[in-house]
Amino acid sequence: METRREKTSPRTRLLIGALTAAALSAGTFGAVSATASTPRQAPAAETAEAAETAEAADRNVHQTRHLTVDAATRAAQAALKAARQDGRQVTVAVVDRNGTTVAVLRGDGAGPQSYESAQRKAYTAVSWNAPTSDLVKRLETTPTLKDIPGTLFLGGGVPVAVDGAPVAGIGVAGAPSGALDEAYARAGAAALGVR
Repeated sequence: METRREKTSPRTRLLIGALTAAALSAGTFGAVSATASTPRQAPAAETAEAAETAEAADRNVHQTRHLTVDAATRAAQAALKAARQDGRQVTVAVVDRNGTTVAVLRGDGAGPQSYESAQRKAYTAVSWNAPTSDLVKRLETTPTLKDIPGTLFLGGGVPVAVDGAPVAGIGVAGAPSGALDEAYARAGAAALGVR
């Protein structure tokens, strides 16, 4: 038995070739599209590693709050105003959490020693997160506290705290007593609406 092979015309061969190419192209395009639209799922190990890295970063970084310069200025102005109303000439200093001076206002007629004294009282208050009048009492049992550089254990310094953590210190110097200096410093803190 002899098979007879039919000849196809060039036109038919062209048509069959075009249809075959179209089918292959559609299949390839569909596979590429399916691959492109399927998001890559991160392996569980990569996700766990990212979580561990985030936890390590949280353990290695400590965030703190600081008083803004506007708030420090407002506090200093309120303390100075309270002293003026009593007829006192004082200097007011506001330091940040690190003890760095942010604002100082020296009232008209305040003594030259009041500038440094106010800064040191503010620094002392923020360092111990306690009013300097309370810290004076600690000198009875620990007299060497007064030897710490930059500190001054006299009434007139108050800390400013948020959620129990110190964010600033306000120091006032120049009134006839530490109790008055501290009252003016508290007026400054009160102007901020915090302790």
